[in-house]
Amino acid sequence: MEEKCAIAKDVTELIGNTPMVYLNNVVDGCVARIAAKLETMEPRSSVKDRIGYSMINDAEEKGLITPGKTVLIEPTSGNTGIGLAFIAAAKGYKLILVMPSYVTLERKMVVLAFGAELYLTDPAKGIQGVFDKTDEILQNTPSGYILNQFENPSNPKIHYETTGPEIWKGTGGKVDILVAGIGTGGTITGAGHFLKEKNPVIKVCGIEPTESAVLNGGKPGPHKIQGIGAGIIPKVLHTELLDEVLQVSYENNIAVANLNQGKMLLNISSEEAIETAKLLALKEGLLVGISSGAAAAAAIKLAKRTENAGKLITVIFPSFGERYLSSVLFDSIRDEAENMKFD
Repeated sequence: MEEKCAIAKDVTELIGNTPMVYLNNVVDGCVARIAAKLETMEPRSSVKDRIGYSMINDAEEKGLITPGKTVLIEPTSGNTGIGLAFIAAAKGYKLILVMPSYVTLERKMVVLAFGAELYLTDPAKGIQGVFDKTDEILQNTPSGYILNQFENPSNPKIHYETTGPEIWKGTGGKVDILVAGIGTGGTITGAGHFLKEKNPVIKVCGIEPTESAVLNGGKPGPHKIQGIGAGIIPKVLHTELLDEVLQVSYENNIAVANLNQGKMLLNISSEEAIETAKLLALKEGLLVGISSGAAAAAAIKLAKRTENAGKLITVIFPSFGERYLSSVLFDSIRDEAENMKFD
């Protein structure tokens, strides 16, 4: 019998089916088990590879865009832009991205390496400044098309079709709690929807920055956690799926009122998120970004609650740590590395 060829037709066939792994060495005091979904192992190292493929593929199937003719345009904090950039390169699209200027150097360099055109906006203008610049570019770009990750239903759809089923299969249907950061809300909406259909008692817990805790009734504001906390409630986010919204703060010991319909609040500092990300590298061999550190810190706190004894928590690690080498996450070792001398 002829063996099936295992070589992918193109890079898009490598997206998804990321592995899961238990956390073993950062879980002291935990009474629940924690399994991480490693979206760090996507082709371009983030969960946004999934929606980059989904949004482009869906628009193609609807006849809305055509390679070599349509100019794709997208506002992004980085990872979605990278997810779009490598697929646009493979398919032959011109891509224009708009990012706030504070995003890491790595994000800017990677999208430029894939041939994308990049515009930066004043961070003081927030997410609205990014949206305004995107609209301006669209008005001046013949054949331009905005994919719009914050409103595009193909964003949560791909997570309903792939991420959720992968978690269900990977845990043997034993997952009790899903933990994920909220940027566009696509991951937690799609995966959460699928998992709750399979088992309605599964808890879905989101994470947002305290400084931009709009889901908990707060006001949008600047913060240090790239990839989550856009300062808006995105249209693709189904808030009714959320059993709890956990806040991440850049400063320690901030007292925060929980305004999210009486749901329990877990406050996590960004310092803790950064330290947890460092510990994941040192003790688990997992190099992840700050938002992954925040997700892990939240999962660890949930795993210490007595009511969660014996349960299985799945936490999504959205992106690889090398994308954050120029960020505060690696300040100490970057200084050490830059000042090393040869013998």
